[in-house]
Amino acid sequence: MAATVYFLDPLPSPGESGVLDGAEGRHAATVRRTTVGERLVLSDGRGSLAAVEVTGVEKARLAFSVLSVTTAEPPRPTVTVIQALPKSERSELAVETATEAGADAIVPWQSLRCVSRWDGPKAVKGVAKWRNAATAAAKQARRAFVPDVADLHDTRMVRSLVEGVVARGGIVVALHEAAPGAFADLPFRGAPEVVLVVGPEGGLDDAEIDMLVDAGATPALLGPTVLRTSTAAAVALGALGVLTDRWSGAPPSV
Repeated sequence: MAATVYFLDPLPSPGESGVLDGAEGRHAATVRRTTVGERLVLSDGRGSLAAVEVTGVEKARLAFSVLSVTTAEPPRPTVTVIQALPKSERSELAVETATEAGADAIVPWQSLRCVSRWDGPKAVKGVAKWRNAATAAAKQARRAFVPDVADLHDTRMVRSLVEGVVARGGIVVALHEAAPGAFADLPFRGAPEVVLVVGPEGGLDDAEIDMLVDAGATPALLGPTVLRTSTAAAVALGALGVLTDRWSGAPPSV
């Protein structure tokens, strides 16, 4: 049976009892109307999963006993999405879809053609919204891991990140509609990590493409259609799920 996942950190050990309260407890007890005897899955967001049985329910909290604890293996290769800031109405959608499709980390990027500008306090607020969106989407997708959302990156920081990944033997792909090579032709299966670079609605600037290539990235054509920046990463992650073993598992169940 598919199980609803709730986040709790740290997780109790098998045989121990615990309480789920706060926003997660309120959602389980009040919104989901969880009942005594029901089984749930708790996650610490870092790969550990606890199968629990509910022993008591109050208005905004529930008590449980831990039946078992398992540790999920992170998918390989790991995938980081460098996401140029979408327009405000699609900003969190980009994070949600990438998280549901399995992104391990997400890096917000203030690229040249971004309409949205995260200046000063907006950067702190924007990153917080993305982190909340990633947590909610991981819960919806019943993921054992919540992707890390980095602080806002400028182009200099993106270049440094790309160079580091390439130096470790990883693959960095700049998704681009005019790229000469196909996404599916890259040797993803043998790579330890993959970085997907997604440009803004107006596309990557030529200077940014040159920078990425100089840093070791490979421009690649994902497919025959032009995707919105808010969905491109999710589509690429789906392709990687087929081209590698990343999608060989199943959602947690009890």
